Amino acid sequence: MKKLTASDIAEMPVEQRIQLVEDIWDSILELPESVQVPEWHKQELDARLEAYHAAPDLGSPWHDVKERILSR
Repeated sequence: MKKLTASDIAEMPVEQRIQLVEDIWDSILELPESVQVPEWHKQELDARLEAYHAAPDLGSPWHDVKERILSR
């Protein structure tokens, strides 16, 4: 198998590059235990969850947020 270089990738049509990225992400998903989650990510998620539990009415459901974004 030929090793892809950055210039090889840059020469690919956009659709092919997107497919390459999707294929790479799919291969990472096959080994989720190999992905290290930084401690600061975990702390941020804990802080956000705590803020949600403290005031659950302050946020918006995802479908409302998505609708606001798409209607712009």
